[in-house]
Amino acid sequence: MTDPAQPAQPTPAAPLTEAEDKQWASFAHLGGILGFLPALIIWLIFKDRGPKTNVEAKEALNFQITVTIGYIACIILGTVLAIVFIGFLFYLIQFAIWVAAIILSIIGFTKVNAGGSYRYPFAIRLIK
Repeated sequence: MTDPAQPAQPTPAAPLTEAEDKQWASFAHLGGILGFLPALIIWLIFKDRGPKTNVEAKEALNFQITVTIGYIACIILGTVLAIVFIGFLFYLIQFAIWVAAIILSIIGFTKVNAGGSYRYPFAIRLIK
């Protein structure tokens, strides 16, 4: 019989099957359409349960953090430079970043879903 004074030990989560590992790794990339939160949540939950999910979710998260930094930089520069009428250019660049993020997220999803791996052409590797 267990002692009620001792807290119950948490049981480790079961490792992902190969199909589940591929599925969650793919979803980490596809979640980039919504921003960095899906990749962050998938990485935090599944990083210890599947090796492919760990690698691909980190890659997707690093890319989405880079995109978010680009958004913020464009908003700040666009707002500051709107005074001299060239701020509109930064809003166009922000739109281009948004389109590129969606396209690259979908490409990453399809490559990982097909069984491969995907590395974004540009991303600041903050999470190693």
